[in-house]
Amino acid sequence: MSSWRNLRLKDLCVDGGQYGLNVSAETYVQSGVRLLRTTDISSGVLTPEESGVFVGDVPEARFTLAAGDLLLSRSGTPPGQSYLVRPTDAGMTFAGYLVRFRPRSNVDPRFLAHVARSAPFQHTIQAESVASTIQNFNAERYANIRVAAPDFAQQCRIADFLDAETAKLLRLEKHSCRLTELLEERKSALISACYTFAGEDEAQVVPLRRVVKRWIDYRGATPEKTDSGIPLVTAKNIRDGRIDYEASREYIAEDAYKDWMRRGLPETEDVLLTTEAPLGQVAFISDTSVALAQRVIVLRVHRDICSPEWVYWYLRSPQGQAELELRATGSTALGIKADRLRGVPIPMPTLIESRRRLRSLSTQVAQIEGLHKKLVRQRTLVAERRQALITAAVTGQFDVTTASGRNVSEGVSA
Repeated sequence: MSSWRNLRLKDLCVDGGQYGLNVSAETYVQSGVRLLRTTDISSGVLTPEESGVFVGDVPEARFTLAAGDLLLSRSGTPPGQSYLVRPTDAGMTFAGYLVRFRPRSNVDPRFLAHVARSAPFQHTIQAESVASTIQNFNAERYANIRVAAPDFAQQCRIADFLDAETAKLLRLEKHSCRLTELLEERKSALISACYTFAGEDEAQVVPLRRVVKRWIDYRGATPEKTDSGIPLVTAKNIRDGRIDYEASREYIAEDAYKDWMRRGLPETEDVLLTTEAPLGQVAFISDTSVALAQRVIVLRVHRDICSPEWVYWYLRSPQGQAELELRATGSTALGIKADRLRGVPIPMPTLIESRRRLRSLSTQVAQIEGLHKKLVRQRTLVAERRQALITAAVTGQFDVTTASGRNVSEGVSA
């Protein structure tokens, strides 16, 4: 690396970083100059124009983007998201939570974009982020991040190599995502089939209140929260058929638990249903040492009539979701009232038939979820491989002129 120099980001750019426009949503217009926001670049690929916002004009030339500009996010989860402005993006502008760096003429913008995605660059951001309500990383901090840079010709070779190799990994990632979508479609079809009846399989249709023996409603109640104690399950924690404690970590004090849960203590295999924001997320209670909060209703099933699994899967089925939405109200966020929820129709075959259908559904869903986990693992490996490859190339750990003949994407599989 004798020809490499240790420079600051601002040494490779024409300035020390330009903040974007500070504009409010009230000033957006139907058409005009597209305003790029953090949400538009969060995946490293610009979102479609139809999901974007526009401003009437750009007050100064310094806010107009040019091909090769590098945008970096000041905040977010995490900060440090980046986007390389393409020729087709030229003329757009950018919002205040983004910082624009414009590479010098002797710097390949693609090389700088890959540097921004490398492990050393990202680690510096995470280590130095200013923690407030959200993490923040300002233009000055970005400008002073140290970057190892070779001469222009070598930058171009590295960029060519990484463009080609990361494109292969991106294609693999897209294929994996498409397979996941197909698996979800298959699972939805299987759940729908479980609750479809015709001919000899006709089932009696009854309102939900006939099969639920107890309703424990925690809507409209907000407990005093603490830093530790009994985990609090809110609507934010219920997703994809389970309780996700990582989605939101909130607690109530242990000595306040019994008083708070006076409406009813949870039991194993109680079915949880979110009633708004979002509507229709379902989960089972497996650990009863939890507290329940707003926008959540507990359904305790009458086991002599049907199993909790039958209600759980029905509420997750396309038919059950459609019935919930049909009875929901609200403009900005759909919600369902208790009396309407009790009237949701549910098909009820014999216990023998429902158990047979659930056994078949459980087996097939388990296979799909096993494949889904493998695909998630594959995408994790692809992401790790991509960053390792970028880091090795932009730091000079290997010579891309000798590495370019290898298929560096080999070995990434489910």
